[in-house]
Amino acid sequence: MDILKLTQENWKSELEANPNMVIKFYADWCGNCRLIAPKFKKLAGEVKFEHVAFTEVDAETNKEMRDWVGGVDNLPYFAVVKDGKVVHKDFTSKIENVEKMANSLISEN
Repeated sequence: MDILKLTQENWKSELEANPNMVIKFYADWCGNCRLIAPKFKKLAGEVKFEHVAFTEVDAETNKEMRDWVGGVDNLPYFAVVKDGKVVHKDFTSKIENVEKMANSLISEN
């Protein structure tokens, strides 16, 4: 599955359209963000996550979304959304932590 880019313009409608979502906040200057990007994309392609939208947000240009999540103070930062509500969030560079967060969406179904 492709990674969906969330912007100031589309994030609210995408939240409504995708009840299960993993959001990655990144910045172009962030080295750890660049390192985890291919692992995040691979995770998004796993069959078990076929009903989970994997998304990314440029933290530099999406202050409203950063505030909605509850403040993004380090990058990369991940949030898991279920039915329009943030249920998990964490600053991490370990894909294992992101996978654990994403697994919570499929184990609750």
